[in-house]
Amino acid sequence: MLNDSDRVQVLSEALPYLQAFAGRTLVVKYGGAAMKDDNLKEKVIRDIVLLSYVGMRPVVVHGGGPEINIWLEKLGIEPQFKNGLRVTDAQTMDVVEMVLVGRVNKELVSLINSAGGKAVGLCGQDGTLIQARPQGKDVGFVGEVQSIDIGLILTLVEKGYIPVISSVAADESGQAHNINADTVAGEIAAALGAEKLILLTDTAGILRDYHDPSTLIYRLDIQEARDLIAEGVVSGGMIPKVNCCVRSLAQGVRAAHIIDGRIPHSLLLEIFSDSGIGSMIVASDAGW
Repeated sequence: MLNDSDRVQVLSEALPYLQAFAGRTLVVKYGGAAMKDDNLKEKVIRDIVLLSYVGMRPVVVHGGGPEINIWLEKLGIEPQFKNGLRVTDAQTMDVVEMVLVGRVNKELVSLINSAGGKAVGLCGQDGTLIQARPQGKDVGFVGEVQSIDIGLILTLVEKGYIPVISSVAADESGQAHNINADTVAGEIAAALGAEKLILLTDTAGILRDYHDPSTLIYRLDIQEARDLIAEGVVSGGMIPKVNCCVRSLAQGVRAAHIIDGRIPHSLLLEIFSDSGIGSMIVASDAGW
């Protein structure tokens, strides 16, 4: 437990980071264990509210796969996956929309508001924030991001609100689609010209040996990230996350972070320390 002197020292040491990031936009993709564990969830919510209070502009994008599976099971619908994507027929899409937009989103909004923040829940359909396009007929209503309109987000963050965005969006015909939340977070971060994109995951970050957390790569640039994919060091479910980061950096995001959401206050540890706790990807090491 910190004593009063320790607390003051910690606040003093945080000053350079607070000055560096004041007024800057941070896009946080929230999911994984940090969303399923109530104790971790409380800490993530408090961290997001704190970032808002100290002058940063957090924007939250969330998934909700485990809760979708729970409700599919309750309704007697068998979850199906193809090449890592949820096969989303019309019935499944109804459940996805109900869970992500109606339950998970509003729970996060309520928790942020209860912790002293000012959150507003959105999905891609609100204000035509996201326009989707179908990813392929063999996976049903799974979509990709066709375009982003950040007008509504800018209006909210300029007034001190924290947008909380679920990754459901409609195509040109108005049909709802389920889009990968990492992808949505990356595209929103790029459209906003965000200072940081932060993906909360269930791994320590990018590991040279995925069996060994001590092989965590703390910092790399776009080319190094691409090389690790080509070498097979980055594989499986980490590939789309790294590609999402690379794509956002190529479009102007200053830094992308893949961090372990299972660690309490991982957001603050990554932002307010030089070494951080996860992997930070930058466009180029020049100037950093």
